[in-house]
Amino acid sequence: MMQQLSAEPGTDQETADDAVVVRSEAATLVIQAASGDQGAWSRLVDHYARLVWAVTRSFRLSDSDAADVSQMVWLRLLEHIHRVDPERVGAWLVVTTRRECLRVLAFRKRVLLTYESAAFEGVPGDLPELDADLLADERAVDVRRALESLPDRWQQLLGMLMADPPAPYAEISATIGIPIGSIGPIRGRCLEKLRLLLAS
Repeated sequence: MMQQLSAEPGTDQETADDAVVVRSEAATLVIQAASGDQGAWSRLVDHYARLVWAVTRSFRLSDSDAADVSQMVWLRLLEHIHRVDPERVGAWLVVTTRRECLRVLAFRKRVLLTYESAAFEGVPGDLPELDADLLADERAVDVRRALESLPDRWQQLLGMLMADPPAPYAEISATIGIPIGSIGPIRGRCLEKLRLLLAS
């Protein structure tokens, strides 16, 4: 019994020594990377990449957001490597990764909550394609030709319905001489005929 009790502290001490060795190895990498050793930087990134990725995934970020956060964390470490405690680099990475994840989530929430289509009008990146005006003009010519091929009464009916504001049905009935109840069905036939003409 005494032997078993005396063995346990030794085992704990060995585990603690192993942890110190791991921490010391990481600390050494931080010191070497801070002095400009590219190989040490690569080994440091390899050593902690899984930790950083695990933290980003715990926030349920998309793959692209998680990758962005990961890159930002490594950039932050590179910027602050001379100020980071080499023995606590793992903890520093966890805290920094969490902060970056929260920043991304806050930004996403702000974008969704304040989205208004009017806010994006006139934004240079939202300009139409270069040939958009040309295509619109061609489409307008096609529509005009299709309209002109319709019977005169249909053209007159569509013209009155497309006015701004549209003419009341009573006025259309009196002007064209068709019953009010026929205006809707005739309008439907006109539009269907236009669709067929434009598709051909």
